[in-house]
Amino acid sequence: MFLFLRHGQAKNNVEHILAGRTAGYPLTDLGIKQAKNIADFLTPFNISAIYSSPVERADQTASIVAKKLGLEYNIDERLTEIEMGVLSGMSYDEMFTKHGNIFLKFYEGHAVIEKNGIETFASIKKRVIDMVKHCSQKYNDKNILLVTHMDPIKSMLSTVMQLKPESLYKLIIQNASLTMFKKEQSNFSIVSINSMCPERYLQE
Repeated sequence: MFLFLRHGQAKNNVEHILAGRTAGYPLTDLGIKQAKNIADFLTPFNISAIYSSPVERADQTASIVAKKLGLEYNIDERLTEIEMGVLSGMSYDEMFTKHGNIFLKFYEGHAVIEKNGIETFASIKKRVIDMVKHCSQKYNDKNILLVTHMDPIKSMLSTVMQLKPESLYKLIIQNASLTMFKKEQSNFSIVSINSMCPERYLQE
């Protein structure tokens, strides 16, 4: 099973800043607490390997969880946050004022995305699927934890569910929540979205 974990609450989440890959947006005190709590929830899952985005807020989350589970973790660029281009460091309010609903345009694949140096959703999908294929080949049916960000998780959901741009825009992946996928033969099915309590998912 693949368990995608969004990082805990970070400074940019509280300040409504489009941080992208910019440094200087660590976990808040609440985010640290969330990471510790989800680490406890993950204990029964018998995780075999942990991979994390290199971005600070994800790296911090992975470190907390890995320590609790008694595992090492690996950094992998395929799990990184979106490159936000000219929007990096911009507030949501400023972004909407200057560019309109750039989030919806992002999922629609609008030309304005690449024009402003923003990574496309198609690019995120490609690298996330590549990561999943890599882990599938390396670990077979073991449980793998991937610590990442909202849109890499949405890209996996979109791949499995064929979600439309409007649905992707409205879908919120909560901080420090798990979105789980189970591989059955060559296909993936969704086990949970935004899960923070594992007991119900451990039952056959």
